[in-house]
Amino acid sequence: MLLPNVLLTGTPGVGKTTLGKELATRSGLKYVNVGDLAREGQLYDGYDEEYDCPILDEDRVVDELENQMREGGVIVDYHGCDFFPERWFHIVFVLRTDNSVLYKRLETRGYNEKKLKENIQCEIFQVLYEEALESYEKEIVHQLLSNEPEDLENNINEIMKWIEQWVKDHNS
Repeated sequence: MLLPNVLLTGTPGVGKTTLGKELATRSGLKYVNVGDLAREGQLYDGYDEEYDCPILDEDRVVDELENQMREGGVIVDYHGCDFFPERWFHIVFVLRTDNSVLYKRLETRGYNEKKLKENIQCEIFQVLYEEALESYEKEIVHQLLSNEPEDLENNINEIMKWIEQWVKDHNS
């Protein structure tokens, strides 16, 4: 049976991981958090002192995921999306969060002031939404609000309906 590949992207703190894990549980699709994958496989290309984080080796991440993506049925969670091959995804969801909500979430994570400000600016200027629109066909890129706990349930329901319809359309 053919299964779709779904990309969840957006600024850190918008709720990609919470959504992705719950979606995988309910849909039966496989969930891949690119940050965890990179950590487990040491898929890094150095360390960024300014942001106090490792630098992702994008080519190695793509190589690592290629076979799974070809098989289908994968939910990928990452804040960037311009390095993934366009052919991988059947739909892209960009999560968006109100700045005051996002600020509190990132503050709780212990982000330093510079990292906090840059992520908030990234959200204000829709950087990741624009990146998704430039990287994929516009018809498959959708924005979802992720402010309140009920938004999570609404987003899961919306994506589940999309997955069920895609499966129906591609397996008849």
